[in-house]
Amino acid sequence: MKLSFPKSWPLAALLIGAAVPGICAPAVAVDLSRAEIVTRSAAGPVAATVLQEEVARRTNLKLALAADRTQGRPAIILSNQAPAALTAGLPPLRAEGYQLITDTTGPQPALWVVGADARSLLYGVGAFLRKADWSQGRLSLESMAISTSPTSPIRGHQLGYRNTANSWDAWTIQQFDQYIRDLTLFGVNSIENIPFQDDRHNPLMKVPRKEMNRAMTEICRKYGLDYWVWTPADIDLKDAVKREALLAKFDEMFADSRVLTGVFVPGGDPGSNPPELVLPFLEDIAKRMAPVHPKAKVWLSLQGFDKEKEEWVYRYIEQKQPAWLGGLVAGPSSPPIARTRQRLPRQYGLRLYPDLTHNKICQYQVPHWDQAYALTLGREAVNPRPAEYAAIHNRYAAASDGFVSYSDGVHDDVNKVLWSALAWDPHQPVRGILREYASLHFSSGLAWGIADAILALERNWQGPLADNGAVEGTLLTWRGLEAKAPQLETNWRWQMCLLRAVYDPYVRRRLLYEAGLETEVNRILAAARPGGSAEAISQSRAILNRAVSEPVSADLKFRIVELCEKLFQSIGLQTSVEKYHASGAERGAVLDFVDAPLNNRWWLEDEFKKVSAMASEPERLARLHALAAWDDPGPGSFYDDIGNEAKSPHVDGDAEQEPESFRAPEPTFWWWDSGKSRARLSWQTTMWPARMVYEGLDPKGTYVVRTGGYGQSLLSIDGLRATPAIDGRQMGEFKEFPVSPESLKDGRLVLTWIIPTDESHLNWRQHSRLAEVWLLKRN
Repeated sequence: MKLSFPKSWPLAALLIGAAVPGICAPAVAVDLSRAEIVTRSAAGPVAATVLQEEVARRTNLKLALAADRTQGRPAIILSNQAPAALTAGLPPLRAEGYQLITDTTGPQPALWVVGADARSLLYGVGAFLRKADWSQGRLSLESMAISTSPTSPIRGHQLGYRNTANSWDAWTIQQFDQYIRDLTLFGVNSIENIPFQDDRHNPLMKVPRKEMNRAMTEICRKYGLDYWVWTPADIDLKDAVKREALLAKFDEMFADSRVLTGVFVPGGDPGSNPPELVLPFLEDIAKRMAPVHPKAKVWLSLQGFDKEKEEWVYRYIEQKQPAWLGGLVAGPSSPPIARTRQRLPRQYGLRLYPDLTHNKICQYQVPHWDQAYALTLGREAVNPRPAEYAAIHNRYAAASDGFVSYSDGVHDDVNKVLWSALAWDPHQPVRGILREYASLHFSSGLAWGIADAILALERNWQGPLADNGAVEGTLLTWRGLEAKAPQLETNWRWQMCLLRAVYDPYVRRRLLYEAGLETEVNRILAAARPGGSAEAISQSRAILNRAVSEPVSADLKFRIVELCEKLFQSIGLQTSVEKYHASGAERGAVLDFVDAPLNNRWWLEDEFKKVSAMASEPERLARLHALAAWDDPGPGSFYDDIGNEAKSPHVDGDAEQEPESFRAPEPTFWWWDSGKSRARLSWQTTMWPARMVYEGLDPKGTYVVRTGGYGQSLLSIDGLRATPAIDGRQMGEFKEFPVSPESLKDGRLVLTWIIPTDESHLNWRQHSRLAEVWLLKRN
């Protein structure tokens, strides 16, 4: 398989009301409620069956299948070619393209669905279903003439049947068939499985993995799709016994696979072998695969490779020109995409491996995400991010031959559809794609309103949550749609949208409520006087405990619990480790964190125990006053909770973006104690800001910069490196840097940091980090 770099592929053509027979302006609705499905293509039976079943599912109409037209009946004709009179003026079809043409010249209308093979016909059927106007007992389509072909040759998603997944590990073969069909209706041509990684016991699996692996290859064969596998070499390849055992697994998988297009072996994540061991291993895989699947290729990602290892791979490819290599894959922690494409010889493909599934600590973290969401929704919540992912796709697509995305569940279903549609035509408007998604899966009559409501879910996640009153409006919007479409109550995609629509305002209401409780506690602590420390602690504990004893919005909490149960029953979504067998707390277990504290209740409770154990009342009072003033250091002084956008007003949000990610520096939302950390919340979000800016300072004042975090803090004040007078290195300890009078003459300070570069020998969790910054005015 030779894949070339797409340069200037012509765009999809959409001609409505053009000078084509049967098309009139304005467009008129063609009633197809009584239509027969006529197959005039040897590749048509599968497409005809899909069309018949999907129409029946939506309209309760069972369109008859026929070999030829019946007089007096409308027809939907599946064919390899339409009459020349109907295609005049339309762009010719390229690989995988289709045409949709309505013909109203005869006594009964007809819709021509034209495609060269089974795959193309399915794409045409999908387009018809997405564009049709349907309801119970009714099916119609506006008159049109469309000729369109995809831009990207690889368009796929990873659906790895393994314990790690948060939903499809609980599926039946039929559920996989339907989901793969649904993706195909949006132009997907590739499915990637994970046949033998992650062998943990899973009580949810209804089908043994080997049986499901075989079934997935059969599903792909039926729909004419490419079948890929993701197979990491997460063993020591110097161990000959383990190496041979892994190759034996490949042999078994090759024999079990009805079809196979590509074997993707990540260089890292997981895996830590050097390329001089990885490439010979890939060649051995290819030798064993060739007799069984002669057209299949092996692909490699450079994930986790440093520049030296990256360069070794480029030289190997340039010198050996391996015929078994399909190309390279660019995924999370890979070298820059543009650099890889420039170094890779043109006969090899470059496939993207975008992470569409995670929200934090990932390739594309949600920008400007509030910490309250990071604490409660975590890495794998239901996450429609259409506008953002459209921008990411269109930035990188032209440098590649397409993509097979990384996904671990259905929670990212909207993101998968966005990338699938844009890989077909990157010029499609996001709102239009969402309208087709809503029309296909929910209701053609409500499609535009649902599209806007999905966009509103994305906006719920933008910026400080406390200031985002639109979250409540989003809830009202979805409640209104729910009232109009009660028939969607059992639709799992609908249930996912409703879960987010309810979860977000519940988190916001708790955030506002619990922030108010902490403010009340700080007032009590600040007012404590000699002899009153014990009473202040007692009062503060009672106030903080109201979050548990007097919770807010019990009705929303009840609805969240109800929807999580519905989603487990409808699609196997595992929102709890204990209740629904999620494989880990970070794997979409949002129900387990729905009431996670959104203030410093746990940390303060632990601090109160320490204070009560102090030897003297003056010590106890001093500590209580310090706790009260932690993030409110008084007039003329400033505090920033770095990485928390709601509490870091001096971080410059307009800093220059990083060229590869087109993003400014982003926070790390730390995951300690399985998400149940009792550490201060400000320590759980860290970031190296591009810079911090303070204006309106007292030119004659005396200031100190205090920082909190871990490890080194290489601070510069107005461009000059600062030396700490106090140099605490552990979380909870402080560094203090005096500010020179010279820097204060203009009443302005700019703080910048050099990210330490001498820590590559450390695990990333031990790298230095910045959590808090104070600018303190000394009296």
